[in-house]
Amino acid sequence: MTTVGAFAPVHRRPWRWVQPVVVLLIAAVTIGIPLWLVAVTSVKPQAEAIKPNLSLPHHAQAAANYQQTFDEGKIVQGFVNSLLVVAPSVVLVLLLGAGAAWVFARRKGRLVNALYALSISGLLLPPAVITIVMELRQLGLAGTRPGMIGVYAGMYLSTSIFFMTGFIRALPEELEEAARMDGAGPLRVFLQIILPLLRPVIATATIMVMLFAWSDIFYAFFVLGGGDRATLPLNLYQVASAQLYLNNWHLIFAYVVMMSLPMVLVFVIAQRRIVSGITSGAVK
Repeated sequence: MTTVGAFAPVHRRPWRWVQPVVVLLIAAVTIGIPLWLVAVTSVKPQAEAIKPNLSLPHHAQAAANYQQTFDEGKIVQGFVNSLLVVAPSVVLVLLLGAGAAWVFARRKGRLVNALYALSISGLLLPPAVITIVMELRQLGLAGTRPGMIGVYAGMYLSTSIFFMTGFIRALPEELEEAARMDGAGPLRVFLQIILPLLRPVIATATIMVMLFAWSDIFYAFFVLGGGDRATLPLNLYQVASAQLYLNNWHLIFAYVVMMSLPMVLVFVIAQRRIVSGITSGAVK
């Protein structure tokens, strides 16, 4: 029997609970298992870690593994090198991205639209590493931190421009007009009006660039090449390739955990800003 109107029964789909369960299972398999493998292997003795598996260690030696990795793995040097490369890259991406996004959001015309399309084309087109290395050699920047900073800034500038342009277009232009009526010039309007309003997107762009650049090894390998300027991922590759760490998976995974902790902490603290920044830039 069917009922119409306000007294119609509510037909609840019994499989509605299946979707979140499936999503959780997929996340547990694709994310949880690798994380568990890294974490549990990093506290095992060498004899148990020769063949990494998901079982718990019979005798955990977390303190010894992490202390040996910290002492022999050049953690401090790699951390400083990564910071000296990632921090300036983030600053460049934010300043250049915000300035370009402000122009693209407020100016109209075919030329502006063409330049905007060209600027965000980096979202789809992969960087050509051979061309990058050849250009850096011509400029004398190969194997230097400024060269690596320029590569990271160029790679992630498209993402910054994309999110910031969408956010600025949703901002009322009356705020800028009121500031101009008070005698503010373009630079003052940008610094005192636009940048403060861009805080959600700036936080998102900061974290995204930091996550990508902090864990990058491919471009760092070709641009920096190692040595005293090696970042944490590049240092991990060099150390893991050395005879000392050959088959020492407990030390390699301990290095991975320590290398990932700063970015995990940043992501956990600012995950709400990431979601709000993405929705503000892409939806508004």
